[in-house]
Amino acid sequence: MATETSVNYDRTKELKQFDDTKTGVKGLVDAGILNIPKIFVRPAEDLAADELNSSQKTIEVPIIDLSNIGESIRRKEIINEVKIASGEWGFFQVINHGIPLSVLDEMIEGIRSFNEQHLELKKEMYSRDSAKKVKFNSNFDLYTSKTADWRDTLQLTFLDSEPDPSQMPPVCRKSTMEYFKHMKRLGEALFELLSEALGLQPDHLNSIGCSKGCSIVTHYYPPCPQPKLTLGVRKHADPGILTVLLQNHMLGMGPTMWETHIFWHKCFAFLFLLVLSKANFLAY
Repeated sequence: MATETSVNYDRTKELKQFDDTKTGVKGLVDAGILNIPKIFVRPAEDLAADELNSSQKTIEVPIIDLSNIGESIRRKEIINEVKIASGEWGFFQVINHGIPLSVLDEMIEGIRSFNEQHLELKKEMYSRDSAKKVKFNSNFDLYTSKTADWRDTLQLTFLDSEPDPSQMPPVCRKSTMEYFKHMKRLGEALFELLSEALGLQPDHLNSIGCSKGCSIVTHYYPPCPQPKLTLGVRKHADPGILTVLLQNHMLGMGPTMWETHIFWHKCFAFLFLLVLSKANFLAY
Protein backbone atom coordinates (compact mmCIF):
# COMPACT_ATOMS: atom_id res chain seq x y z
CA MET A 1 0.00 0.00 0.00
CA ALA A 2 1.11 3.55 -0.68
CA THR A 3 0.68 4.55 2.97
CA GLU A 4 2.90 1.85 4.43
CA THR A 5 6.23 2.88 5.89
CA SER A 6 9.48 1.00 5.86
CA VAL A 7 12.90 1.54 7.39
CA ASN A 8 14.29 0.52 4.02
CA TYR A 9 12.37 3.15 2.07
CA ASP A 10 14.71 5.37 0.04
CA ARG A 11 12.79 8.52 -0.91
CA THR A 12 15.65 10.03 -2.91
CA LYS A 13 15.91 6.87 -4.98
CA GLU A 14 12.19 6.83 -5.69
CA LEU A 15 12.25 10.51 -6.68
CA LYS A 16 15.08 9.90 -9.14
CA GLN A 17 13.42 6.80 -10.57
CA PHE A 18 10.26 8.80 -11.21
CA ASP A 19 12.17 11.75 -12.67
CA ASP A 20 14.28 9.53 -14.93
CA THR A 21 11.18 8.16 -16.68
CA LYS A 22 10.60 11.66 -18.11
CA THR A 23 6.93 10.78 -18.48
CA GLY A 24 5.48 12.50 -15.41
CA VAL A 25 2.35 11.37 -13.58
CA LYS A 26 0.64 10.71 -16.94
CA GLY A 27 3.24 7.99 -17.43
CA LEU A 28 2.22 6.41 -14.12
CA VAL A 29 -1.44 6.46 -15.16
CA ASP A 30 -0.63 4.96 -18.56
CA ALA A 31 1.31 2.19 -16.79
CA GLY A 32 -1.89 1.24 -14.97
CA ILE A 33 -0.76 1.80 -11.38
CA LEU A 34 -3.34 1.14 -8.65
CA ASN A 35 -1.38 2.65 -5.74
CA ILE A 36 0.41 5.97 -6.04
CA PRO A 37 4.15 6.11 -5.19
CA LYS A 38 4.96 7.27 -1.65
CA ILE A 39 6.54 10.47 -2.94
CA PHE A 40 3.00 11.70 -3.68
CA VAL A 41 1.39 10.67 -0.38
CA ARG A 42 0.75 13.61 1.94
CA PRO A 43 1.63 13.49 5.66
CA ALA A 44 -0.94 11.91 7.97
CA GLU A 45 -1.54 15.22 9.75
CA ASP A 46 -2.44 16.92 6.46
CA LEU A 47 -4.85 14.14 5.53
CA ALA A 48 -6.47 14.40 8.98
CA ALA A 49 -6.86 18.17 8.57
CA ASP A 50 -8.68 17.58 5.29
CA GLU A 51 -11.25 15.48 7.09
CA LEU A 52 -11.86 18.28 9.59
CA ASN A 53 -12.23 20.88 6.85
CA SER A 54 -14.28 18.78 4.43
CA SER A 55 -17.52 20.58 5.37
CA GLN A 56 -16.26 24.07 4.59
CA LYS A 57 -18.46 26.11 2.28
CA THR A 58 -17.46 26.90 -1.30
CA ILE A 59 -16.03 30.40 -1.60
CA GLU A 60 -17.55 32.67 -4.25
CA VAL A 61 -14.90 35.06 -5.53
CA PRO A 62 -15.71 38.60 -6.74
CA ILE A 63 -16.80 38.85 -10.38
CA ILE A 64 -15.89 41.94 -12.40
CA ASP A 65 -17.68 42.64 -15.68
CA LEU A 66 -15.37 44.45 -18.13
CA SER A 67 -18.10 45.28 -20.64
CA ASN A 68 -18.38 48.96 -21.66
CA ILE A 69 -15.00 49.65 -20.09
CA GLY A 70 -14.48 52.50 -22.55
CA GLU A 71 -17.36 54.51 -21.09
CA SER A 72 -16.19 57.02 -18.47
CA ILE A 73 -18.78 56.29 -15.78
CA ARG A 74 -18.58 52.51 -16.22
CA ARG A 75 -14.77 52.59 -16.17
CA LYS A 76 -14.80 54.37 -12.80
CA GLU A 77 -17.13 51.67 -11.47
CA ILE A 78 -14.82 48.92 -12.74
CA ILE A 79 -11.76 50.62 -11.21
CA ASN A 80 -13.51 50.78 -7.86
CA GLU A 81 -14.48 47.10 -8.12
CA VAL A 82 -10.87 46.19 -8.91
CA LYS A 83 -9.67 48.25 -5.94
CA ILE A 84 -12.04 46.55 -3.52
CA ALA A 85 -11.43 43.02 -4.86
CA SER A 86 -7.65 43.46 -4.84
CA GLY A 87 -7.59 44.94 -1.36
CA GLU A 88 -10.06 42.62 0.34
CA TRP A 89 -9.59 39.38 -1.62
CA GLY A 90 -6.40 39.50 -3.67
CA PHE A 91 -8.11 37.88 -6.65
CA PHE A 92 -11.22 38.13 -8.78
CA GLN A 93 -12.92 36.65 -11.83
CA VAL A 94 -13.41 38.71 -14.96
CA ILE A 95 -16.18 38.28 -17.51
CA ASN A 96 -16.83 39.97 -20.86
CA HIS A 97 -13.07 40.43 -21.24
CA GLY A 98 -13.20 40.40 -25.03
CA ILE A 99 -11.25 37.18 -25.58
CA PRO A 100 -13.16 34.84 -27.90
CA LEU A 101 -14.26 31.61 -26.25
CA SER A 102 -12.73 29.75 -29.18
CA VAL A 103 -9.27 31.09 -28.24
CA LEU A 104 -9.63 29.83 -24.66
CA ASP A 105 -11.04 26.47 -25.73
CA GLU A 106 -8.29 25.95 -28.31
CA MET A 107 -5.63 26.79 -25.72
CA ILE A 108 -7.04 24.18 -23.35
CA GLU A 109 -7.35 21.65 -26.17
CA GLY A 110 -3.75 22.33 -27.22
CA ILE A 111 -2.46 21.61 -23.71
CA ARG A 112 -4.55 18.46 -23.51
CA SER A 113 -3.15 17.33 -26.86
CA PHE A 114 0.42 17.99 -25.73
CA ASN A 115 0.02 15.93 -22.58
CA GLU A 116 -1.84 13.10 -24.28
CA GLN A 117 0.47 12.74 -27.28
CA HIS A 118 2.98 9.88 -27.58
CA LEU A 119 5.27 9.79 -24.54
CA GLU A 120 8.42 9.80 -26.64
CA LEU A 121 7.49 13.21 -28.06
CA LYS A 122 7.03 14.66 -24.59
CA LYS A 123 10.29 13.15 -23.37
CA GLU A 124 12.15 15.27 -25.90
CA MET A 125 11.06 18.38 -23.99
CA TYR A 126 11.55 17.03 -20.45
CA SER A 127 14.05 19.15 -18.54
CA ARG A 128 14.90 20.78 -15.22
CA ASP A 129 17.24 23.29 -16.82
CA SER A 130 16.15 26.72 -15.53
CA ALA A 131 17.73 28.38 -18.56
CA LYS A 132 15.36 26.69 -21.01
CA LYS A 133 12.49 28.90 -22.14
CA VAL A 134 10.23 25.97 -23.01
CA LYS A 135 10.27 22.76 -20.99
CA PHE A 136 8.12 19.93 -19.72
CA ASN A 137 8.46 18.25 -16.32
CA SER A 138 6.57 17.14 -13.24
CA ASN A 139 6.94 19.25 -10.06
CA PHE A 140 9.58 21.97 -10.42
CA ASP A 141 10.43 21.42 -6.74
CA LEU A 142 10.37 17.63 -6.92
CA TYR A 143 13.58 17.14 -4.92
CA THR A 144 12.90 19.78 -2.26
CA SER A 145 9.18 19.58 -1.47
CA LYS A 146 7.75 17.50 1.37
CA THR A 147 5.48 15.65 -1.07
CA ALA A 148 5.11 15.73 -4.84
CA ASP A 149 1.94 17.03 -6.44
CA TRP A 150 -0.11 14.95 -8.88
CA ARG A 151 0.47 17.03 -11.99
CA ASP A 152 2.62 17.53 -15.07
CA THR A 153 3.68 20.93 -16.34
CA LEU A 154 4.59 22.56 -19.63
CA GLN A 155 6.24 25.92 -18.97
CA LEU A 156 6.98 28.68 -21.46
CA THR A 157 9.01 31.65 -20.17
CA PHE A 158 9.39 34.93 -22.05
CA LEU A 159 11.18 37.32 -19.72
CA ASP A 160 13.42 39.10 -22.20
CA SER A 161 11.75 38.61 -25.56
CA GLU A 162 8.57 37.82 -27.44
CA PRO A 163 7.61 34.12 -27.76
CA ASP A 164 9.46 32.18 -30.45
CA PRO A 165 6.97 29.82 -32.15
CA SER A 166 9.76 27.49 -33.27
CA GLN A 167 10.53 26.64 -29.63
CA MET A 168 6.97 25.59 -28.85
CA PRO A 169 5.61 22.06 -29.19
CA PRO A 170 4.03 21.74 -32.66
CA VAL A 171 0.84 20.25 -31.25
CA CYS A 172 -0.03 23.43 -29.31
CA ARG A 173 2.04 26.06 -31.11
CA LYS A 174 -0.72 27.87 -32.99
CA SER A 175 -3.19 27.92 -30.09
CA THR A 176 -0.54 29.13 -27.62
CA MET A 177 0.59 32.00 -29.85
CA GLU A 178 -3.01 33.14 -30.35
CA TYR A 179 -3.71 32.86 -26.62
CA PHE A 180 -0.57 34.83 -25.78
CA LYS A 181 -1.58 37.63 -28.16
CA HIS A 182 -4.93 38.07 -26.43
CA MET A 183 -3.48 37.67 -22.92
CA LYS A 184 -0.91 40.38 -23.60
CA ARG A 185 -3.68 42.84 -24.47
CA LEU A 186 -5.71 41.81 -21.43
CA GLY A 187 -2.66 42.12 -19.17
CA GLU A 188 -1.96 45.66 -20.37
CA ALA A 189 -5.61 46.62 -19.84
CA LEU A 190 -5.60 45.18 -16.33
CA PHE A 191 -2.40 46.98 -15.41
CA GLU A 192 -4.12 50.21 -16.47
CA LEU A 193 -7.04 49.43 -14.17
CA LEU A 194 -4.70 48.56 -11.33
CA SER A 195 -2.74 51.79 -11.85
CA GLU A 196 -5.92 53.85 -11.61
CA ALA A 197 -7.11 51.83 -8.60
CA LEU A 198 -3.85 52.86 -6.89
CA GLY A 199 -4.49 56.51 -7.72
CA LEU A 200 -1.81 56.59 -10.42
CA GLN A 201 -1.87 57.52 -14.10
CA PRO A 202 -3.39 54.74 -16.27
CA ASP A 203 -0.06 53.99 -18.00
CA HIS A 204 2.05 53.90 -14.81
CA LEU A 205 2.47 50.14 -14.27
CA ASN A 206 2.88 49.49 -17.98
CA SER A 207 5.43 52.30 -18.31
CA ILE A 208 7.69 50.81 -15.62
CA GLY A 209 7.68 47.43 -17.36
CA CYS A 210 5.11 45.45 -15.38
CA SER A 211 3.51 44.07 -18.54
CA LYS A 212 6.84 42.99 -20.01
CA GLY A 213 8.22 39.57 -19.27
CA CYS A 214 5.83 36.74 -18.50
CA SER A 215 5.53 32.98 -18.20
CA ILE A 216 2.81 30.64 -19.36
CA VAL A 217 2.64 27.67 -16.99
CA THR A 218 0.25 24.90 -17.97
CA HIS A 219 -0.69 22.16 -15.51
CA TYR A 220 -2.22 18.80 -16.41
CA TYR A 221 -3.85 16.59 -13.76
CA PRO A 222 -4.56 13.06 -15.02
CA PRO A 223 -6.99 10.82 -13.09
CA CYS A 224 -5.50 9.67 -9.78
CA PRO A 225 -6.17 6.14 -8.47
CA GLN A 226 -5.97 7.40 -4.85
CA PRO A 227 -7.10 11.06 -4.96
CA LYS A 228 -7.64 11.33 -1.20
CA LEU A 229 -3.95 10.74 -0.52
CA THR A 230 -2.47 13.51 -2.66
CA LEU A 231 -3.10 16.94 -4.20
CA GLY A 232 -2.85 18.36 -7.67
CA VAL A 233 -1.47 21.58 -6.22
CA ARG A 234 -0.58 22.60 -2.68
CA LYS A 235 -1.38 25.94 -1.06
CA HIS A 236 1.06 28.41 -2.54
CA ALA A 237 1.70 31.96 -3.73
CA ASP A 238 2.46 32.53 -7.41
CA PRO A 239 5.62 34.44 -8.36
CA GLY A 240 5.09 37.89 -9.83
CA ILE A 241 2.64 40.75 -9.73
CA LEU A 242 -0.23 39.31 -11.74
CA THR A 243 -1.53 35.85 -12.55
CA VAL A 244 -4.27 34.98 -15.01
CA LEU A 245 -5.78 31.52 -14.58
CA LEU A 246 -7.63 29.66 -17.33
CA GLN A 247 -9.16 26.37 -16.24
CA ASN A 248 -11.25 23.64 -17.79
CA HIS A 249 -14.60 22.60 -16.37
CA MET A 250 -13.49 19.50 -14.46
CA LEU A 251 -13.42 19.51 -10.66
CA GLY A 252 -11.27 17.43 -8.32
CA MET A 253 -8.85 14.74 -9.47
CA GLY A 254 -11.20 12.12 -10.85
CA PRO A 255 -11.64 13.29 -14.45
CA THR A 256 -8.66 14.71 -16.30
CA MET A 257 -8.18 18.37 -15.50
CA TRP A 258 -5.87 21.03 -16.90
CA GLU A 259 -5.26 24.73 -16.43
CA THR A 260 -3.07 27.52 -17.71
CA HIS A 261 -1.42 30.26 -15.65
CA ILE A 262 0.22 33.31 -17.18
CA PHE A 263 2.49 35.32 -14.87
CA TRP A 264 3.87 38.84 -15.25
CA HIS A 265 7.16 39.02 -13.36
CA LYS A 266 8.52 42.56 -13.32
CA CYS A 267 7.07 43.67 -9.99
CA PHE A 268 6.14 41.93 -6.77
CA ALA A 269 2.72 42.06 -5.16
CA PHE A 270 0.06 39.71 -3.86
CA LEU A 271 -2.53 39.81 -6.58
CA PHE A 272 -4.16 36.97 -8.46
CA LEU A 273 -6.46 37.49 -11.38
CA LEU A 274 -8.90 34.80 -12.41
CA VAL A 275 -10.07 34.23 -15.97
CA LEU A 276 -12.15 31.10 -16.43
CA SER A 277 -13.80 29.88 -19.60
CA LYS A 278 -15.83 27.05 -18.12
CA ALA A 279 -15.41 27.12 -14.36
CA ASN A 280 -16.25 29.45 -11.52
CA PHE A 281 -13.86 28.65 -8.72
CA LEU A 282 -10.27 29.43 -7.75
CA ALA A 283 -7.99 26.40 -7.51
CA TYR A 284 -5.78 27.51 -4.65
